[in-house]
Amino acid sequence: FKMIKVDLESYDNSWYKPARRWKKILWYITNLIFFKNAIPYPYAFKKWVLKAFGCKIGRNLVIKPNVSIKYPWLLEIKDNVWIGEHVWIDNLAMVSIDSNVCISQGAMLLSGNHDYTKNSFDLLLDPIYLEEGVWISAKAIVGPGVSCYSHAILGLGAVAPKNLEAYTIYLGNPAEKIRRRDLYDLPCVWEKV
Repeated sequence: FKMIKVDLESYDNSWYKPARRWKKILWYITNLIFFKNAIPYPYAFKKWVLKAFGCKIGRNLVIKPNVSIKYPWLLEIKDNVWIGEHVWIDNLAMVSIDSNVCISQGAMLLSGNHDYTKNSFDLLLDPIYLEEGVWISAKAIVGPGVSCYSHAILGLGAVAPKNLEAYTIYLGNPAEKIRRRDLYDLPCVWEKV
């Protein structure tokens, strides 16, 4: 086989146009002011701002301070979603988040990568999908093209380079199956059994 050398001068992503330049600049400033800082702006206000930039959002979004979203127009969030502090949604491609998903502090959703087999280090894009009831734990990373199926858990600091099965808990780098996630509908202590 022939050895190649990376030549970043030949890198060209001019084909990638997620939005007009003015829209990207306006979002960059808005993101800095209202999302990527410690000021606890009301959730309803943040939801309104995201919708104004083309994000599709359902009911009851909880979005904490210091969250970074690359492009809201490439983001879909359904009902009852929690997004913790310092989450980074690097959505160069579409990121879809279903209902009742929790993305904990410092987690990253990364929909872009580079083709390391080419000397030009070409940009690669692949959407991410988080199904109903998924939990992405603190400091966990979801890679490009990954689907986390219904009620899967990506544990603390784990890295998911491939799809996660439904109702399964994953840990490690790369993430490996640990066990099934069993959910129970238990009565509350104040309810009569």
